[in-house]
Amino acid sequence: MTVTLKIEKNVYGGDGLGRLGDGRVCFVPDAFAGETVRVELTEQKRNFVRARCVEVTEASPDRIDAPDATPAVPGMVYAKVNYAAELRFKEEQLGNFLERVGQSYRHIEVVAGRSLNYRNKVTYHVQQANGRWLMGYRREQSHDVVDIGSDPLACKEINNALPTVRAGVLSLLTQGASAMRRRARAEDKVTVRWTLDDGVRWWLGDPPPGLEFIERTGGLRFNVAADGFYQVNPEMGERLANAVIDAYRDGVENSPDVIDLYCGVGVFGLCCVNGARGLGLRGQPRLVGVESGRSAVASAKVNAKAAGIAANFFCERVGGSLPRIRIGERSTVIVDPPRGGMERNVPAFLANSRARRIFYVSCDPATLTRDLEALVKTYRIRRVRLFDLFPRTARFETLVELEK
Repeated sequence: MTVTLKIEKNVYGGDGLGRLGDGRVCFVPDAFAGETVRVELTEQKRNFVRARCVEVTEASPDRIDAPDATPAVPGMVYAKVNYAAELRFKEEQLGNFLERVGQSYRHIEVVAGRSLNYRNKVTYHVQQANGRWLMGYRREQSHDVVDIGSDPLACKEINNALPTVRAGVLSLLTQGASAMRRRARAEDKVTVRWTLDDGVRWWLGDPPPGLEFIERTGGLRFNVAADGFYQVNPEMGERLANAVIDAYRDGVENSPDVIDLYCGVGVFGLCCVNGARGLGLRGQPRLVGVESGRSAVASAKVNAKAAGIAANFFCERVGGSLPRIRIGERSTVIVDPPRGGMERNVPAFLANSRARRIFYVSCDPATLTRDLEALVKTYRIRRVRLFDLFPRTARFETLVELEK
């Protein structure tokens, strides 16, 4: 069944949203706000419908279906629209989420960088098809691999190394003893990573034991385990860290102590304390970090020592450590949880704390909104910034500054 729709807006995730005659909303990939499209219905529920775009009968002026447009890879939901429109969509999406917690926030600051070739870490998959080995991204909701010759999201250093990486992977898959080939073929994941200090490194399956990388942010050097988390967009990661540092410095006299929750390898906490040097504070601010990843905590301790910063990092679930976390009136709390947001008991705990300020760094506006519902009962949102760390894809980062 096909119908014609007017696309009202693009929702989080990238789909265009239109409405059927019966009032149900219809989600359409590859359709953009303001367009009229003919769609084929692919999934029908009582309250919504999903559809496939068959024809664009009235295109948006923001559409860029030119023959020379950058070829899309899976996940590039905004590849066919200009970057300015993508930023508008994301700002509107974040604003809609904030309105759910009573925050009519129409002045979100949007921070953008380069729209392509920004990732310093990529993960590909390998697959044999018709006697040929493919290496690239999997199609959406599929195990089929799209072979990648040049990656529009990866940095130039990774793209330059791709022929060498592909040859090395192919060698592991097709040469040597049969047991080695079988072992290699059981590992379908190829990780490629670049840093200024380490150059390009790659591995098939799990990383070699003990492999670490050196990343640099906020004037500090960070050791990161190969399987550890670090922002994959170095340029925008630096701008996000600097924004947290600047927010911390603004009012540091009254709240110098840092409680860094979901701290990873210690980036935000260490950068803030380091950024406070030279401000004439009486003594070094107290820094406490909590993180459940064992290797990340080990790296955080190494990074603190290298920076000459006294800090206490604990390997524990944040939600399980609340009875031992001491937050006073001189505390600034930084939270940077994974995509699932904070554990259920953490937002209420922070809402009832005595911290003067909370800086919430989020990679998912839905879970951010859920957590803010508790925080805005006792804190006021001072500033919201959207950092487009993942251009051409659905994702982005948000920094929310809250204060009492």
